[in-house]
Amino acid sequence: MDDLLKRDATDQLAALNARRVSAVELLKAALARHEQTHGQLNAVVAVNLERALERARAIDDLRMKGETLGLLAGLPMTVKDTLDVVGLPASSGLRSLRQRQAEDASVVKLARQAGAVIWGKTNTPVMAGDWQTFNALYGTTNNPWDQARTTGGSSGGAAAALATGVTALEIGSDIGGSLRIPASFCGVYSHKPTWGLVDQHGHVPPSPGSWSERDLNVVGPMARSARDLRLLLSVLEGGPLAPRAPPADLKEARIALWLDEPSFPLDPEVRAAIESFAAELSAAGAEVTPIASPVHMPSLMGAYQVLLGGVLGEDMPPGMIRGMERLRGWARWQMSRGAAPTSTAAMTLAYTATHREWMAADAVRARLRHEIAGVFSRFDAILSPIAPITAFPHDHRPFGRRRLTASDGKAMPYTSMLNWISLATALHLPATAIPAGPSSSGLPVGVQLIGPLNGDARMLALAQAIEENVRGFTAPELAS
Repeated sequence: MDDLLKRDATDQLAALNARRVSAVELLKAALARHEQTHGQLNAVVAVNLERALERARAIDDLRMKGETLGLLAGLPMTVKDTLDVVGLPASSGLRSLRQRQAEDASVVKLARQAGAVIWGKTNTPVMAGDWQTFNALYGTTNNPWDQARTTGGSSGGAAAALATGVTALEIGSDIGGSLRIPASFCGVYSHKPTWGLVDQHGHVPPSPGSWSERDLNVVGPMARSARDLRLLLSVLEGGPLAPRAPPADLKEARIALWLDEPSFPLDPEVRAAIESFAAELSAAGAEVTPIASPVHMPSLMGAYQVLLGGVLGEDMPPGMIRGMERLRGWARWQMSRGAAPTSTAAMTLAYTATHREWMAADAVRARLRHEIAGVFSRFDAILSPIAPITAFPHDHRPFGRRRLTASDGKAMPYTSMLNWISLATALHLPATAIPAGPSSSGLPVGVQLIGPLNGDARMLALAQAIEENVRGFTAPELAS
């Protein structure tokens, strides 16, 4: 059974449909794997075994009767603990949010309708607000490649569970890299959909029960293969995307390689791993062309900060926002003296932005979205880093005291984690995170395939072609 847990969801579903394994047996195997790894990882932090077993038995009965079943019928899976599930309300790392009744989030409802057996919730930082995964309620989630390091965040528990065979599919979310950074740090796949493609209702934040479709934020699939991303996205978007499709032809692929932006730091070992990966793509027949930044990134980062601050400020205590408003004069002075777009001063202005300032940022976004359309007239996808660094050691100090250290010893601001993910997020573009291979230190490095607006199917087809012809998922050597 351990061998089956190492296979992707498509193979597990084939085994279920062929009746080589029952839904109950596969669920129990996943639970055993969770129990085996929990002490090392702390990835799955809440379980509803009774409800899951009841669901698995019902699906087994329907399959025995020859009934028509959904795409995910009998597949055990977990979801990020920012999504409401009946019996397992989204805590988002806060005890107060756990003590309530909840209905299934929209995407959870769709997964259930497709036959998924949802049995657990994976860990997330408080209010999904960090590039590490820890909180006072459930503790710290460890990276399966090196338990002294973070899984990334905020879908960190999801990435760790996927990498170690605890689950074959996951539903995560992303507003500041939360699908892509954990995928990169743990060596798995994820897809940030075009904004608006997937319903956000039932995601916390915002407040439970909100019907707000938050700007920048998306809900999307995570998996151990590109074909599984397509399968799950076809369920979550509830529209015309086919659950299965042939891969793209790599020999016809035109890929823009973006590794250089003067204002974005990049660890030399991450750069080297991506350059090696790009060479593999070229050897497989793809046309890979290095490019400068596709748009003016300082302008984009300035706009992104205001747009992001407008969203995240809603979750902050009113007293904190009032305090920031009193600092706006100081923040403007700091910015006039050259403070960085990711500085405390910039964030102070972003969290307290006026509507006029938000409109100005949105106008910049509209202009840059128009400009990048010209890039996609020449290329099918932009291949770029996800994070400026590989998985870094756990660091639970206050944000302002955290620093990143590259392999050459150079320091980077902690907020550099926002840089490379900003293009797709700010412009609402789809981005598929795929493994690019190990760094020189042996840790996973991921890259993102950024596509044009509504180009989700094309990015997934390209990711599948790369997986089949170049490289795919490699499991960490966690004790089994």
